[in-house]
Amino acid sequence: MTAPTPKQMHLAAHFPGVNNTTVWADPRSRSQIDFSSFEHLARTAERGRFDFFFLAEGLRLREHNGRIHDLDVVGRPESLTVLSALAAVTERLGLAATVNTTFNEPYELARRLATLDHLSDGRAAWNVVTSSDAFTGENFRRGGYLDRADLPQVLGSARTGGTPYTRAAEFVATARELWDTWTPDGTPRPFRHQGQHFTIEGEFTVPRSPQGHPVVIQAGDSPEGREFAASAADVIFTRHGTLEAGRTFYTDVKARLAKYGRQPDDLKIMPGVTFVLGDSDAEAQESAAEIRRRQISPQNAILALEQVWGRDLSSYDPDGPLPEIDPDPDSGLVQGRVRNGDPLAVAARWRALSEAKRLSIRQTVIEATGRQSFIGSPETVASELIEFVSTDAADGFILVPHLTPSGLDDFVDRVVPLLQERGAFRSEYTGSTLRSHLGLVDPVGKD
Repeated sequence: MTAPTPKQMHLAAHFPGVNNTTVWADPRSRSQIDFSSFEHLARTAERGRFDFFFLAEGLRLREHNGRIHDLDVVGRPESLTVLSALAAVTERLGLAATVNTTFNEPYELARRLATLDHLSDGRAAWNVVTSSDAFTGENFRRGGYLDRADLPQVLGSARTGGTPYTRAAEFVATARELWDTWTPDGTPRPFRHQGQHFTIEGEFTVPRSPQGHPVVIQAGDSPEGREFAASAADVIFTRHGTLEAGRTFYTDVKARLAKYGRQPDDLKIMPGVTFVLGDSDAEAQESAAEIRRRQISPQNAILALEQVWGRDLSSYDPDGPLPEIDPDPDSGLVQGRVRNGDPLAVAARWRALSEAKRLSIRQTVIEATGRQSFIGSPETVASELIEFVSTDAADGFILVPHLTPSGLDDFVDRVVPLLQERGAFRSEYTGSTLRSHLGLVDPVGKD
């Protein structure tokens, strides 16, 4: 009997930029500013027939205990400018930019995204994020920030029973209104939008782009973030550490779609994951352990601890136990970085982990901050990826390499051919737009 064809997976490449994922001490690491680095990773992803290339965003250099964070000293370029340049050296690869709704305006950003969609012949995507950070807001004319009630994590919709639009929800809806003012046959129509956050009217200057609407991505695991993704996103960028957690998340998010008149395939769930390859599983495990040690140096372990505790812990020994003092939730020690969850709750989890396994500060940080990883031989990694997708734990993955920009090379050369041989991933692009790669319905029903 012929084995059934596996469910098709989607793949994207995340350019690491400034973070603790990249092993900067590795001699193969290069600049995250030089265009050649972006081009290398993008060309590799396209050679692997990936769906899209994904850029994060940083709007201010982060500070730690009053000093510029070490990883930020070389800065971060503006995403849409980089992707516009990449449009000229790629042909089919989707181009996804993280752009903040708090410090932009719908008309201006809708024009930039529509322009990228034209320049790339229909490959643009927008990862929607916001900020409640007054520190970042000081870089902008308003100089302020939004209350957490207006963040996308609490996004509402008129269809959810009267919950008011937040700025981010209204921002996305307004951008779509602007894109729709040009008909598919090229006829412009005036627009007028009056809402809680935006009152604008006029004529949109960019004709309807190849995709109609650029693909919308949203990152968020909270219940409110899941609701926003179900109501308005095409892709949700998430993280979950186990196969079972992935299945639970997948089931929950897909079940939310029906009340918005959407089908399960209208939203793709793509967790961000790392990978480490070796000629054998044992070799890969050994390499992965060394990579984690190099990512979390003794100094970085203390910095990571301070980000949770909100206290100056420079006197602590990275090879010693966790602090007995509790975190300071209202500390201003770290500026420009979003805390992931309640510091007290995070500290409690770290303490439980440390006590159960008798881990030092550095060992605890290494284990507690690791992103979901696929570690093993190419055959093992390919099989695990297929299992995640075929058992509805994900629709695909956003790969975060530990080297910039060559970290994707081995995956494309050694894992992608196995996925293709097993029928789990495309051998060639069958369409020209990002929507076609992702199997998403065109917003105006065009072929």
